[in-house]
Amino acid sequence: MQDVSYAFGKTLPGATYEEAISRVEEALQQQGFGILTRIDVRATLKEKIGVDFKPYVILGACNPGLAHRALVADESLGLLLPCNVVVTETDAGAEISFASPRSMLDLAAIDEILPVAEEAERLLRQACDSL
Repeated sequence: MQDVSYAFGKTLPGATYEEAISRVEEALQQQGFGILTRIDVRATLKEKIGVDFKPYVILGACNPGLAHRALVADESLGLLLPCNVVVTETDAGAEISFASPRSMLDLAAIDEILPVAEEAERLLRQACDSL
């Protein structure tokens, strides 16, 4: 994965797309996250505009306790939830990208939310490291 300010991730050499999705879901669950949404971008693009695209899924992960803390601080933060994780297939293997909660919640500029963002980022990085 290319380093960007708003995300982190890793490549799983030799892992299939399906294996990677399963591993990501398990790693997230170990950190207290569940999957709220699953967007199959490949299927959506094919169905809606007839375009072929590589296997690509966006998982909307949520840690209910952290989400509650964020929403109590500012209900409009729901616009930045859930935490998105992308799984895609590359020539090098499955690539996993995690949106950085810290970067996403920096948009809100609310001091009370910083500890929530930092905890969410720590847990997601632990999930990524465990892959």
